[in-house]
Amino acid sequence: MDFQLAAMTQEQAEEISFNWHYEGKYSFYDMEADVEDLKEFLDPETRGDMFYSAMKDGQLIGFFSFEKTASGTVDVGLGMRPDLTGSGNGQAFLMAGIAFARETYKPEKLTLSVAVFNKRAISLYKKVGFQEVETFRQDTNGGNFEFLRMVYDCKGRDRS
Repeated sequence: MDFQLAAMTQEQAEEISFNWHYEGKYSFYDMEADVEDLKEFLDPETRGDMFYSAMKDGQLIGFFSFEKTASGTVDVGLGMRPDLTGSGNGQAFLMAGIAFARETYKPEKLTLSVAVFNKRAISLYKKVGFQEVETFRQDTNGGNFEFLRMVYDCKGRDRS
């Protein structure tokens, strides 16, 4: 799959927020699950230039967020359209985001955080080279949940 990443539009933010609903335990990732996150995601000023839509053949298939830290690391957030999850598209999608982040921000490392129950995503992240760093708890979506922080070392990796 070839993906094109471009700055997220308001229309795309609304599509993701109100029409993307995940099944079962993955409903944790619905934008509407956390009122504060939803408000930030829908506000163009708050969203700023951190969010990018991932397109394939003119269709919105996912999104990425990239936040550069003071240490030069880039923290990555991502989401794939619910009907495309679990069907073998994840690796190409994730690699497109990694390539974009590396080209755009030139980081030494990428980090991401994932809910520990999301074994499917953790397996994918490990497969492409992310390493487990630590677990932590965070208040979100009306509760306190455990997350896994992972890191991807960009040094010495082929940039193609």
